[in-house]
Amino acid sequence: MTERAGADALAGGGGGAAVSLRDAWESGDGGAGRRPEDEAGKGVVCAFGKNLKTLRLREGMDREEFGKRIGYSAATVASYEQGRRIPSPRTIDRADEVLGAGGLLSVWKEEVERAQYPGFFQGMAALEKECIELLMYDTLVVNGLLQSEEYMRALLGMRRPPLDPETVEQRVIARLARQDIFDRRPAPLLSFVLDESVLRRPYGGRDVLQGQLEQLLLIGQKQNVEIQVMPLDCMESAGVDGPFTVVTRTDGKKFVYAEAQGTSALETDPKQAALSAARYGIIRSQALTPRESLEFVEGLLGSL
Repeated sequence: MTERAGADALAGGGGGAAVSLRDAWESGDGGAGRRPEDEAGKGVVCAFGKNLKTLRLREGMDREEFGKRIGYSAATVASYEQGRRIPSPRTIDRADEVLGAGGLLSVWKEEVERAQYPGFFQGMAALEKECIELLMYDTLVVNGLLQSEEYMRALLGMRRPPLDPETVEQRVIARLARQDIFDRRPAPLLSFVLDESVLRRPYGGRDVLQGQLEQLLLIGQKQNVEIQVMPLDCMESAGVDGPFTVVTRTDGKKFVYAEAQGTSALETDPKQAALSAARYGIIRSQALTPRESLEFVEGLLGSL
């Protein structure tokens, strides 16, 4: 199955396959900055930019005036109009309002937002935004949905070859935007199991780790979130094959996402998804309970 066909299969809900997703780790747990990532995405963003420019000129505004009214510089407006940067959904709505577009810009929101991801990742991005349940097992770094901004920057700063500052900033923005999932209504059920080693690695230094542990304690108090720790002294673990995420869509269909060393795959086969969900249940049973886990994190925080 081709990457494009894989994304189409997700959108339509048909067929079972493992869809290869290259460079997913680099994108930061699914975030890919706010640049169009493939030719199809560039086409969408450029078409939106042309519409934005046409409507701005119709209203007789120069870029500086329009930028002030939507809260951005003239240079940023130019980058939107030229398809070099992707505005947030909120910015698009504001632009629609300022230009009196009557929805002509707002209708682009979903397509423009998807364009920040590679075509082969758009299916996974849509699943995360619309899921009713996420089950996440992590063994290398704190899950992107749980990361503090300082922790994000520390991880991105470790990339080799190094990322340029603009790319780091874009990816931080994209990853922070994904954390809107915690405020979504109706709230999805979110379960995280983190290997103890992840919580002990001082990526970015002591202060960064301290802030990250504090964030885990705050998020762990949310009613729809359960955070568990897989202790290092656990003699058995069903998670020896590595990290993965099980996503449940609103229609009940499950998908499995896994990544390693710059490659990743989105499994759409119902049987494999069911087995992964069962495996996750075993992992949860082997980990500390949510209450014990938060007490464990508190203990780590107190030892810093």
